Amino acid sequence: MKKSADLLTGITTTGTPHLGNYVGAIRPAIDASKEANKTSYYFLADYHAIIKCQDPERIRRSVVEVAATWLAMGLDTDRSIFYRQTDIPEIPELSWILSCMTSKGLMNRAHAYKASVADNEARGKKDLDKDITMGLFSYPVLMAADILMFNARKVPVGSDQIQHLEMARDIAGRFNNTYGTLFEFPEAVVDEKTAVLAGLDGRKMSKSYNNTIPLFEPEKRLRKLIMKIKTNSLEPEEPKDPATCTLFAIYKAFATPEEVQQLETRYLNGIAWGTVKQELFEYLNELLREPRKIYNELVESPGDMDAILKKGALRAREYATPFLEKIRSAIGIQRL
Repeated sequence: MKKSADLLTGITTTGTPHLGNYVGAIRPAIDASKEANKTSYYFLADYHAIIKCQDPERIRRSVVEVAATWLAMGLDTDRSIFYRQTDIPEIPELSWILSCMTSKGLMNRAHAYKASVADNEARGKKDLDKDITMGLFSYPVLMAADILMFNARKVPVGSDQIQHLEMARDIAGRFNNTYGTLFEFPEAVVDEKTAVLAGLDGRKMSKSYNNTIPLFEPEKRLRKLIMKIKTNSLEPEEPKDPATCTLFAIYKAFATPEEVQQLETRYLNGIAWGTVKQELFEYLNELLREPRKIYNELVESPGDMDAILKKGALRAREYATPFLEKIRSAIGIQRL
């Protein structure tokens, strides 16, 4: 049987990856994929995508874009296991099994559900559960199945996802207490040093704010977006604070410490915003030139990526299939 996951992370396929996605999640995971003697699982969370997105074409396009991004930026698919969630039939089956072990009270406390209820209340809706689907309500169970299916030990998450890891641990504990110990307790890995990039308007770079800079935009479009980044009205010769500048934060997330130090000195000595924007564009454009070429080739040949993902799914199922048989046997579902 294949080895369980030393590290596991998933990417929801609802949009085009941007600079913030890369710095905050993709780059750290790709770095981890190259560690020797570690088994890393990375998956496209396309079942999760349909919870909030009912646009089939958007999801299809996002699957291609997300997969191409990971591969273009250097994911080692020989050393790690890269797959589509929907190619692992054991996951939804495990999700149902875990649902039968999960109290409704635990799901009532999930942040996403509580936020939706609060939103309905604020809008004066009589039915506080209006438009809340079972997918949204039971999202933490599916996430627990993603993690526990491969007995993942470490799961990199943002601080907003810590609760879901705690729920996965609770669900694993209840199963183990009922049927015997089969699941390990996953550990959330939150890297406080990971940069959270601001977008065009100064708020967190997010598709929901429509303020993102997609990772593989063509040169002209990339330059246009960078030129739109909000700055203050300080004159070119006036000293500027790099700590409060979106342009500097983006540059810092990609540049070497020496390059960052040099630019910081130029900020303190006075530098024109137009100069900073042009240099940031040139730096990112050069850095992304070769990956952009690979990305475009992959997007034009999705069949190549599909083969990689199917190969990853076969490797993942070498662990999932026999493990699910153990789980079935534990709960009393087995051949006569």
